[in-house]
Amino acid sequence: MTEVKKEVTPEEEKLTIRDISIAAEAQTKQGDTFYLITQRWWQEWLEYVNQNQANTLNDGSTSEHCTGGSSALKRPSSIDNSDLIYEATSGDSSAGIDLHDTLVEGTDYILLPQEVWNQLYEWYRGGPILPRKVINSGLSQTELAVEVYPLRLQLHLMPKDERSTIRISKKETIRQLHKKACEIFSLIPELVCIWDYFNHQKHALMNDMDKALDDANIQMDQDILVEVANGNSAGGVNSFHENGTADNGTVALVKPSQPNFSNAEGLSLSKGSTRNGTAELSQSQQLASSGTDKTYGSSGVSTRGSACGLTGLLNLGNTCFMNSAIQCLVHTPEFARYFREDYYQEINRQNPLGMVGELALAFGDLLRKLWAPGRTPIAPRPFKAKLARFAPQFSGYNQHDSQELLAFLLDGLHEDLNRVKHKPYIKSKDADGRPDEEVADEYWANHIARNDSIIVDVCQGQYKSTLVCPVCNKVSVTFDPFMYLSLPLQSATIRSMTVTIFTCDGSALPAACTVTVPKQGRCRDLIQALGNSCSLKQNEKLMLAEIRGHLIHRFLEDPLISLSSIKDDDHLAAYKIPKSIKNSKFLQLIHRREEREIGISQSIVGWKPYGTPLVSPICCDDVITRGDIQLIVHRMLSPMLRTENPGFNCVSRSKTAAAANASRLATSSEACVHSRNDDPRQKDVPSSKLVNLEKLPLQLVDENNACIDLTVGEDKSVKLSSSSVSILVFADWSQKLLENYDTRYIENLPEVTKYGPATKKARTEPLSLYSCLEAFLREEPLVPEDMWYCPTCKERRQASKKLDLWRLPEVLVIHLKRFSYSRSMKHKLETFVNFPIHDFDLTKYVANKNNSRRQLYELYALTNHYGGMGSGHYTAHIKLPQIPPAAVTGLLLLDENRWYNFDDSHISPINEEDVKSAAAYVLFYRRVKTDHHHSVSNGTVSSAGQQSISLRK
Repeated sequence: MTEVKKEVTPEEEKLTIRDISIAAEAQTKQGDTFYLITQRWWQEWLEYVNQNQANTLNDGSTSEHCTGGSSALKRPSSIDNSDLIYEATSGDSSAGIDLHDTLVEGTDYILLPQEVWNQLYEWYRGGPILPRKVINSGLSQTELAVEVYPLRLQLHLMPKDERSTIRISKKETIRQLHKKACEIFSLIPELVCIWDYFNHQKHALMNDMDKALDDANIQMDQDILVEVANGNSAGGVNSFHENGTADNGTVALVKPSQPNFSNAEGLSLSKGSTRNGTAELSQSQQLASSGTDKTYGSSGVSTRGSACGLTGLLNLGNTCFMNSAIQCLVHTPEFARYFREDYYQEINRQNPLGMVGELALAFGDLLRKLWAPGRTPIAPRPFKAKLARFAPQFSGYNQHDSQELLAFLLDGLHEDLNRVKHKPYIKSKDADGRPDEEVADEYWANHIARNDSIIVDVCQGQYKSTLVCPVCNKVSVTFDPFMYLSLPLQSATIRSMTVTIFTCDGSALPAACTVTVPKQGRCRDLIQALGNSCSLKQNEKLMLAEIRGHLIHRFLEDPLISLSSIKDDDHLAAYKIPKSIKNSKFLQLIHRREEREIGISQSIVGWKPYGTPLVSPICCDDVITRGDIQLIVHRMLSPMLRTENPGFNCVSRSKTAAAANASRLATSSEACVHSRNDDPRQKDVPSSKLVNLEKLPLQLVDENNACIDLTVGEDKSVKLSSSSVSILVFADWSQKLLENYDTRYIENLPEVTKYGPATKKARTEPLSLYSCLEAFLREEPLVPEDMWYCPTCKERRQASKKLDLWRLPEVLVIHLKRFSYSRSMKHKLETFVNFPIHDFDLTKYVANKNNSRRQLYELYALTNHYGGMGSGHYTAHIKLPQIPPAAVTGLLLLDENRWYNFDDSHISPINEEDVKSAAAYVLFYRRVKTDHHHSVSNGTVSSAGQQSISLRK
């Protein structure tokens, strides 16, 4: 008999899965299991459990409230993951179930924690079940990632020439791979040696059996040679030669086939290629010959280079990210000349940080082919193979970030071409008050002593980094090299913010003030703008506070707090207080009014906060009486008095430092409510008598969190808490008392930003490249994860950091940060950046004032990215330099405004006005020569010396 299970409602399912998911993701650790589930089924389930909510349809329309009937969505059928896998999976159980190679997280599938999957599987059943492990990832190996695609390795048993495919995590060790290989082929482990077979050469693997496959640079679909002494599992022990062959071993391998990817870092995956086997090889060849990304179709027309440098690169299947970056580098005049000359003598094969010169040789060979006259488009397979060998994150044929590839190439080429064969250890010294010029030159000399290459000569600059401790004000100045600038990109550069300004001395009514500030600015920018707008006096200052629930949520005291932390629907108040005051506290006046039951009796049920708190400093040098506080409150409320009531006395003004938090305010409020309701003396007191006697229904919260009635005993002193810097006073506004004051000025606090036509228009204004640079150089506090160890405090501090440009390179590479990543969201900014093509003037941004030269730059290349995250298409716009076919004497530039669009194998001329677009991603600028002498960098004459002429006519 079938078991009858209790039906679970859609709402119960949603809440159950939500709670399980929150608990599971908060405790995720290495080794945990996540499960793939098809996005199609997940979306169907989401619509089912959310069917009773409005505005949940993907198209933005409003759904009806379903209570049953034909309009209610049916419960999804069993889980069906069949569209994530190949229909005919490998018969080899060691390979497991094979996923399609082109799956994209969020489009084809999502990842569910084990607890969430177990609950859904209990309800719906189905399958197939696709578990995947959580591994450590990233440069620091501290980021968690789900290994959706474990390594698929091709095992080749020699000399029997048997083959098998194995799936294994890249975090498994060589020892575990050796063990599995022996189990698959039923071999005696002592007789077996495994080798990494790459580029027709064998590379030892068993020197370090505990090394992870990832650390051994084993990549997706790598060939692993399994050699057995004497060619059989039962033979005697026979030694292996150093070259990796057994006495009777031969090597006869099929060329590695699958152009696939290794799942690099993170939970998301990009599109890949097709499956393994001969059919897959032919498909990869078709992709290469078509020269197109799968996401973007084109004619695939091959353009024969009509002049030097006009040679395209075939697309090997989503390799446009690589093609665009390479074209920009090979068309950098300094690199074009260097790699066409005899650069082999500078290859550093001893550098442990390099690629034993192989990356530089592969790049140089590709550059020469691209600059050879009359060439057809080139398939960069040899270079791609070297790239995958030394950077497994770019292995396979998937879409990647062009800027990340560019950064790796520049670093890798530098290490391969580093003229320093033995790097000395040099400990950098802090500035300690020395002149910046002296310290900067010292840092640069130390850097060159360890790093000296054509890449440093051309692309590296230096910036000044200043850290200031927020506690002891210790200043640390260092001068660090940079290869490129990554500039932040905002959808708008300015922001309108509305803040209500209050006076503490009763000199003016509260007034809303709207100012314009930098969108990525700091609180000090907002305070300065407000001060200018409200005509702040010299002896006054503004104290900014965030108001939530009619209470002061926090004081924004740190001037470096980012304005981005203030949301548009927040409410801000600014209080004018004197500058020079000592030994003071804050008096916070919290307003409350009666809340009545709806009915005939209209009985009072309690006092609830309303309006906006008022703040006034109060001096603690003298004894403070209850009457003193009455006078201070009268003065604060006096502008709202409906009928002029003379006789208010001045109370000395003072300063305080902070406010109690919202929870304490709420607790104190409840205490005062009980105190007032329990005290018969406070009931039905005529408001007119209170006004005439200058007494208001005030209650003060003492150090024991109890309330003191301030309407009686005006000469009694008030004992203030020594630990708190705030004095909390509640004003209870009865209906009669409200007749004497016009409290509308404190009741409706406007939002920080109220969107309207003007602000929407401002957000669409073009963003200047200069504004992006200024945002990059603006002082800001370090993120909490990257706090600085202060040598004076001997503790980690969230110091403020300020960057300044100090030394600019011959070629300045600028990366526009269009992409943002987090665990839950990926986003691309389509903002149009107005970047100069000519006369990009950086003179005023260089902090080294001893450099009198104008810092002018000219754009000569850029990469573009079209489309969305994880896919899209890359191209390059390049202003072609003319290099003579037999150029050995120097590098000449075409003195013409001729730009070309490099779209993989297709190259076409474009107009200069078409260079700028919202797709611009990485910009390449070259220094414009303003004098006639050589530009000397690190003792080497730059290739941009007298033998080149300006791009400007």
